[in-house]
Amino acid sequence: MLFTITGKHIEITEAIRKHAEEKTSKLPKYYNSVNRVEVIIDGNQGGSNTSVEIIARAEHSKVFVGTETGEDAYRCIDMAVHKLERQLRRAKSKERDNKHTAGPELE
Repeated sequence: MLFTITGKHIEITEAIRKHAEEKTSKLPKYYNSVNRVEVIIDGNQGGSNTSVEIIARAEHSKVFVGTETGEDAYRCIDMAVHKLERQLRRAKSKERDNKHTAGPELE
């Protein structure tokens, strides 16, 4: 899985990089075809809010996005990953439950 992290108006420390990589490495567990994850951390200039956007790209051009804004970058990463896990779990269950039952037989 390819992992990239980008910081806008904020310096990405090794601890933040490690935390984000650790959390996002578990995403293929929820949806097998995830092959690329991008983490964008935006520290608003002058403000104390930090915005985190995680983009998971899967096969067949499927894109899943989780965003979170808050005070703490680590907490934002955790919450965005949680949102993404929910999306991936839902997408996988939709693919698995794509079986149709036969309707009532018409005579």
